[in-house]
Order: sequence, then C-alpha cells, then structure tokens
Amino acid sequence: MKELIDRLERNGVLEKEEFIFLLSNFGEKEREYAGNKARKIATDFFGNDIYIRGLIEFTNYCKNDCYYCGIRKSNCNAQRYRLSKEQILDCCETGYQLGYRTFVLQGGEDGYYSDEMIVELVSAIKKKFSDCAITLSIGEKSRESYKKFFDAGADRYLLRHETANEEHYGKLHPKELSLSHRKQCLKNLREIGYQVGCGFMVGSPYQNAECLSEDLLFIHELQPHMVGIGPFVPHLDTKFAKEPQGSLELTLFLLSLIRIMKKNILLPATTALATIDPRGREKGILAGANVVMPNLSPQNVREKYSLYDGKVCTGEEAAECRNCLEERLNSIGYRTVIHRGDYV
Repeated sequence: MKELIDRLERNGVLEKEEFIFLLSNFGEKEREYAGNKARKIATDFFGNDIYIRGLIEFTNYCKNDCYYCGIRKSNCNAQRYRLSKEQILDCCETGYQLGYRTFVLQGGEDGYYSDEMIVELVSAIKKKFSDCAITLSIGEKSRESYKKFFDAGADRYLLRHETANEEHYGKLHPKELSLSHRKQCLKNLREIGYQVGCGFMVGSPYQNAECLSEDLLFIHELQPHMVGIGPFVPHLDTKFAKEPQGSLELTLFLLSLIRIMKKNILLPATTALATIDPRGREKGILAGANVVMPNLSPQNVREKYSLYDGKVCTGEEAAECRNCLEERLNSIGYRTVIHRGDYV
C-alpha cells in the first residue's frame, strides 16, 4: 500500500485497478502515511500560508433538479433569494477590509442573471477592487458566455464534475443533464484561459471505489488548477434525505492523494468537512489542503443557501468568521495570507 502511494508521488498517477485497490483497502496507517507526505508537499510549495477566498452566495434559484441538492428547482420548501449588484459589492467591500483578495461568486443556475448582468457585475468588482481575483461558480454555460465573463475580468471558474463515472452521474442527475456536457464545459474554460476547478462529492449515493478511481483519473487528464472535494451531506428535502453522509476518513485520504498527484494544486478544506466534524477544516489542512473559503454572504441569507443540512457558520458575521478561522489555523501552525493566491 505504501509502495503505491510512493509511486503516485513519483508518477502523478496510478492505473485504475491500483487506485481501486488503494481506495478499497486503506486503513489508518495508510491515511496517516499519505497525510504526512501530502502535508510536506504542501508546505514545500506554500509554506504555512493558507489562501482565503471570500464566498458570496448570491442566488439560490436554480433551473436544475439534481437529486442531491437542497436548492434544486423542485424543492418547494426552499426560501429563495437573489442579491443585487449593490449588495454583492457591499459584500466585497466588507471582505476587502478584512483582507480578502479573492471573491467567489457562487449561485444556482439562475436565468435571471443574464450574461450582460454577470459581465456588468464582474466589471464593477474589478473596477473597484483591481488587485483582487474573481472566481465564478455558476454552472454550465455556453463557451460564448464563459468568454464574455473572462473578457470582463473573471479569473477563475469552479465547476465540480460531481462524478466522472457516466452511470453514477445518471443516478445523481435528471436525464437532461449529461456528464459529457459538463466535461466539455470544463474543457472550454481551460481553453479560454481560466484557472479551472473541478471536484466531486465523497460518499454520494451509489458511489464505489471504481467511481472514485475514475474521478482521480479525470483530474489527471484535465490537469485543473483547483480541485474541490467534500463529503456528501444529505438534505432533508431531496430523494437522498435518508442516505448516510460521506466518510471523513475517506475524504481526508482523497485530499492527500490529490495533493500527492498534483503537488501545486489549489485544494480547499471545505465547509462540508467542517459540517461533519467540528475540526474538519483543520483536519483538511493537515491532510494537504491549502485554501479555505469563509462566507461573506449577508447573514440573513446564509441559511437559505442550503445545499445540504447542518451547514456551519450561517450565524456568524463576516469579521467573526474571519477571526475564528484565523485562530483555528494558528492553533495548528498555519496562517492566512492577504493576497490573491493564484495558481503557479
């Protein structure tokens, strides 16, 4: 097992069967071995610096009906909201004063926000905060739309592929959504010039080691700049409400493997990790992650952006969240830094 992890470090990839074996048979010793190796790689590249991204969840309307998601269009219990350009700029101003130099604009696939509105929003943020990076996470769009956003000043784009296994994808999504189209979107984003992020849920319904091995192989194929993974957490208003949540141990092991595979990757310790474990973010950092994304959304809408149940940090003011996070990271020997934190 350790030999496979060593070979992954040397070669950056394993055969599919080897990934399956590793993911099916690892134990605490292997997780610790991979974690130590991943942590050393991360500190070799980034020192003890952790990049912070200010997350602004600006709409929870979505035209899609993904079976696992709390803001799916058929969820009649969701309390819908949209932020105006002025509200989003206020969030950016708050974040800027707190030291954030990247803003992540995340939302459902909401047709209310036309391409022109997104372009206007991106341009306004860039004009006011010229030393900041803008990350968009607003789903599947046409190549032409992605190019407009890029030309307006968007730097990065997050689009989780969710699973690289075709059959598994079909069990998580309605038939009008396809894995091939999602992968094409990621390819388009790369070709346009974005720093691109993909990612997947760990422990989603019907997932097995073969699915996860295909996720790792897809990451190797795509060569993204960022990878966002987190444990599956069920939402009470979805068809998967009674499914078990994803494993903390498996998520941490996968974080370490991804760091070992692609040494300079930007790798977040996600809110979902902190949701299933009180020290989930810290454990993610110690497993090789180097990015955190605290919430800058207005406090009165945070609970409404409910992708899954039990989401943490919905009641904190932005400054409280920032200070709490700083203290937590300091307690394990890390610090947040005030710069864009670009992929290099």
